[in-house]
Amino acid sequence: QVQLVESGGGLVQPGGSLRLSCAASGRIFSINAMEWYRQVPGNKRELVATITRDGTSNYADSVKGRFTISRDNAKNTVYLQMNSLKAEDTAVYYCYAEIRTTILIRANTWGQGTQVTVSS
Repeated sequence: QVQLVESGGGLVQPGGSLRLSCAASGRIFSINAMEWYRQVPGNKRELVATITRDGTSNYADSVKGRFTISRDNAKNTVYLQMNSLKAEDTAVYYCYAEIRTTILIRANTWGQGTQVTVSS
């Protein structure tokens, strides 16, 4: 069994910063892309940032220049550094990883979500 555990969410004032972490554990052969999504109640889940195993990253236009995704392959962990936070960044943030438990078996997995609230 594979799981992703997120941490680092919370309440922050506009203009502030937070760093989210997401650690994968269990039977892991390899992890390809790792991604962060966010969702506001009543809306679709939105892709925020993605990073490949070799470190290539992409961002949603709404967070470019403010958020940075990174990963530590030795720790099977992905991070999301969020700076200059705005009220519209308020959402539940989910991590997602393309995991293989063996060379043939995929176990793409979602984290449980962590709440980020930006408010004064």
